[in-house]
Amino acid sequence: MTAATTVYARFGEIALRRGEAGFLNMLPETADIYGIAAGEISYRAMLERVERWRTAFAGRGYGEGHRVGLLLQNRPVFVELWFALNALGVSVVPINPDLRLSELEYIIAHSEMNAAFVLAERRDEVDTAAKQAGRPIPVVTDSGDIPAPFDGARPARAGDGATECALLYTSGTTGQPKGCVLTNTYFLHSGNWYRDVGGLIDLKGDGERMITPLPLFHMNAMAVSLMAMLSVGGCLTMLDRFHPRSWWNSVRDSRATCLHYLGVMPSMLMSAPPSAQDRAHTVRFGFGAGVDKLLHAPFEERFGFPLLEAWAMTETGSGGVIAANVEPRKVGTSCFGRPAPEVDVRIVDDGGNDASVGTPGELLVRRAGADPRYGFFREYLKNPEATAEAWKDGWLHTGDIVSRDADGDLHFVDRKKNVIRRSGENIAAVEVESVLNRHPAIRQAAVAATPDQVRGDEVAAVIIAEQQGADRALAEEIVRWSLEQMAYYKAPGWICFVDQLPLTATEKIQRGGLKDFIAKLMRDGAFHDLRDLKRRQV
Repeated sequence: MTAATTVYARFGEIALRRGEAGFLNMLPETADIYGIAAGEISYRAMLERVERWRTAFAGRGYGEGHRVGLLLQNRPVFVELWFALNALGVSVVPINPDLRLSELEYIIAHSEMNAAFVLAERRDEVDTAAKQAGRPIPVVTDSGDIPAPFDGARPARAGDGATECALLYTSGTTGQPKGCVLTNTYFLHSGNWYRDVGGLIDLKGDGERMITPLPLFHMNAMAVSLMAMLSVGGCLTMLDRFHPRSWWNSVRDSRATCLHYLGVMPSMLMSAPPSAQDRAHTVRFGFGAGVDKLLHAPFEERFGFPLLEAWAMTETGSGGVIAANVEPRKVGTSCFGRPAPEVDVRIVDDGGNDASVGTPGELLVRRAGADPRYGFFREYLKNPEATAEAWKDGWLHTGDIVSRDADGDLHFVDRKKNVIRRSGENIAAVEVESVLNRHPAIRQAAVAATPDQVRGDEVAAVIIAEQQGADRALAEEIVRWSLEQMAYYKAPGWICFVDQLPLTATEKIQRGGLKDFIAKLMRDGAFHDLRDLKRRQV
């Protein structure tokens, strides 16, 4: 039997073998929020749903080259529609539910999508966005008849590995979002990588159960979690989002053997008081990125399983993934492992020269061997200049600053665009945040550059305090404490106390939004100016 070359074909093969085994699991909490049925959906039942949709779409003329928008959160119908459309050569455009009118207009027009399936409460807004974009596509919910595609019917063709499977938009923190064209091979390889990588990511055949709170419009859940469970015949529990208070109940109820995490999740879980139930679960490992290095070892000791830090981005998929899946993992540092033999890596300075051991530089990656782009995104839609720039000199320029230690392990420093340049010193925002988040009066901190007439940039921190009534006295205390923890120039020169921070749907700080947020607070005079406290310690 030849290997499947499309997502639909891979699902069909596994579904026929797994039959009544569970494929997707909806816990009661998530089902109640979504207003859908709780419980497991078997591979057989999902295949029947997919086939009904496939037949209906084919009958309405959906075919190769069409694109269909999906604004459906983590509902099972997202997966049903994706697989059914993939069978016909149709690409899907996952839509972040946080997007609003002007952003929806842009994505509808730029993607040239031919229809959109959306939540009932968002239908009018998306329909308005489509009309204002000059592309009045049919916008429907999943409960009605399938409309004919905008711009007419096209022949259906299953396609192959090179066929576009999805168009995923980046966050657009430095301009309009870019549309990453992702092929069937991108998704299939991601599942294969997770299935085969081994080490501490030791997936068993036909018995794994994963839980993720991450959204399907993000590559982690769509290309990694879902494809990993599909590739091993496992069962995926998708939550609507991360709920700290009910998280461990969800983990236990799902019978998860592995889980995915991102952003502030480990920190929030560690802030809860210890419980006799902390190890009452069946999780063997967590897979993700961004755990606070000072909480990493305490988390593993308390909850009884390793958090395996990894690095990837939408553009690399699993073609360029790097993971700390073997010991020693250097827990308590920012280490995310070392590249496998099939991934080539360079770390370069601003002049494009290879950085020495221990010196931070930009991470460049590519696939080793004949096809340096295998498993990566195909291109940025309608943006050959940006695609060429990303692949300058045959390497994908990631925009991430990392360093390599003497053992060859890689350590994350920060996003290149998040580095604060103060009086000639480069300051990583995430490093300052990691220190500030250890202060007992701080629930969460976010840091970015703010312009300074003398120093170029200054460090600005917006902070959610543990208690109400945070004032200048607390701000001064935080800065004095910071000066004992890190080099004086890294300490915040400006502090503002806020009720909430701009976060992404994956619980990460929304960097582009943060800069706008800080700029507005600065204009409003909401910051405490503490620059006079920042002096070099003698």
